[in-house]
Amino acid sequence: MLVRDAMSTVVLTIGPTHTLRQAAALMSARKVGAAVVHDPDAGGIGILTERDILNSVGLGQDPDTERAHAHTTNNVVFAAPAWTLEEAAAAMAHGGFRHLIVLDGGEPAGIVSVRDIIRCWAPARQRVPA
Repeated sequence: MLVRDAMSTVVLTIGPTHTLRQAAALMSARKVGAAVVHDPDAGGIGILTERDILNSVGLGQDPDTERAHAHTTNNVVFAAPAWTLEEAAAAMAHGGFRHLIVLDGGEPAGIVSVRDIIRCWAPARQRVPA
């Protein structure tokens, strides 16, 4: 199975000046665990994850004043739609992260998460007879 078969095509894109509270609200509303941060001044595309927001709040930082750019990962490992799920899982395990931005023609086409991969690999749920 390929990344294109598992990835979510709901790609939330935010700017570097969004506050962490704004980012969290958008992520919650879209039911996603990561946002693509488009920042042409810092090299293009980065990623902000729920873990980044959690770490900031855990440090006592104010989510109303902290900006996405201060918590964005900019040295992103990107996946291609034609990667196998094994390749994506290996990249995640090697890098210690749970989300990969999928680029198609240099543009974000989706995000694949560990959860997406598990859904594809886990056997379908069976109905338990009542």
